[in-house]
Amino acid sequence: MALRLEEKKAVVAEVAEVAASAYSAVAAEYRGLTAEEMNELRVEARKAGVYLRVVKNSLARRALVDTEFACMQEGLTGPLVLAFSQEDPGGAARVVKDFVKSHKKLDVKLIAVAGRLLPATDLDTLASMPTYDQAISLLMAVMKAPVEKLARTINEVPGKLVRTVAAIRDQKQAA
Repeated sequence: MALRLEEKKAVVAEVAEVAASAYSAVAAEYRGLTAEEMNELRVEARKAGVYLRVVKNSLARRALVDTEFACMQEGLTGPLVLAFSQEDPGGAARVVKDFVKSHKKLDVKLIAVAGRLLPATDLDTLASMPTYDQAISLLMAVMKAPVEKLARTINEVPGKLVRTVAAIRDQKQAA
């Protein structure tokens, strides 16, 4: 079904707005997937905070012009679904990677992060990036480790003294 000019402008504006605030983008060819499988992908994307949209390539090129994802314009060919990570850089990659495990027909074509186009083989690398909460917990663990080590070291001095006194007491009682 052909879109009217107003509808096309609305689609371009919506995709451009999402792309302007997204951390990363993944474009995958969905040729061969059924409507049920696409709906399943949309549900998983919604749960993960990923904006997923099938857009005509000409409209997608217009939407991505003034964004970090302008580097994707050359590769927008064929039937593609665009996934934009809204919450963390690896969100879209995780959704697509998990979906590809059970649906081999979804073929990743383009990955873009921070204005750089990455090869499709980097999907696993991007998907393994920690979420914001995971990164904060890793940082806190690194920051907490020296303090814990210092506390254990300081606590060891009186502990060693107590063990030494107990050993001397046991030795005197045995004698």
